[in-house]
Amino acid sequence: MTTRGVLYVHSAPRALCPHVEWAVAGVLGVRVQLDWIRQPAAPGTWRSEFSWQARPGTASKLASALRGWDLLRFEVTAEPSPTSEGERYSSTPELGIFHAVTGMHGDILVPEDRLRAALARSVRGETDLEAEIAKLLGKPWDDELESFRHAGEGAPVRWLHQVV
Repeated sequence: MTTRGVLYVHSAPRALCPHVEWAVAGVLGVRVQLDWIRQPAAPGTWRSEFSWQARPGTASKLASALRGWDLLRFEVTAEPSPTSEGERYSSTPELGIFHAVTGMHGDILVPEDRLRAALARSVRGETDLEAEIAKLLGKPWDDELESFRHAGEGAPVRWLHQVV
């Protein structure tokens, strides 16, 4: 059983680019050469996208291989498969890594125990419920990555061939 996904490297210093390729190759077990283009949102950095197909769980392995590099911004997605939910990992130097389970339409699925914990913290006055829910949905990561998601000139274009 396999699933498909995409690695989005939103920004990486030039010196880190080969290390990203080596980390991805180590997870996938094949040689990987990414097409790097300049990232206009952060001058001096580069961006790339890479579509992959592998066993379920590969998204978490890719995110683990890339986490901890302070100057790297990335996202890894995996489509749902018959045996697993979809996933999304987002990482920024300031916020660290975010993980969410995604449904077949891309919606973030928040486990009930995480919702109950957020509600309990809010009731105790430790936090604001709206802010807790925003974190559960990855809003701080989306806010920080949004300007990096727009590639600018020279970005590869992905055409949709089938709409479900």
